[in-house]
Amino acid sequence: MKKLTEREDQIMQIIWQRKQVFIRDILEVLPDPKPHYNTIATIVKILVKKGFLKSEKVGNTDRYSAKISIEEYRKEDIKDIKRKYFDNSLPRMMAHFAKQEKLSDEEINELIDIIKSKKE
Repeated sequence: MKKLTEREDQIMQIIWQRKQVFIRDILEVLPDPKPHYNTIATIVKILVKKGFLKSEKVGNTDRYSAKISIEEYRKEDIKDIKRKYFDNSLPRMMAHFAKQEKLSDEEINELIDIIKSKKE
């Protein structure tokens, strides 16, 4: 699966949240200074080409929706991070986050419970 650039990710977050959007809907939500309409339209077309979005004609304009769910993208992105930075080791990756986030005992126990429930 292809990676999203920072701006593409920002746009996909809006689309994943809203389900279906027109370009103007995306512009409405973006923070100031807002990019030009054509800039967003170009990025959206790139996302269609990359296979992240699909378009549907509504009157004389296009409405866009996600072709790939946030869960699918997250799964692939996390796999890639695990492979690139943690020698494909889930325990190493989890240990890194546990140390970096300074998890409380309660959070650690919650993670342990989640892991144990997956084994059953």
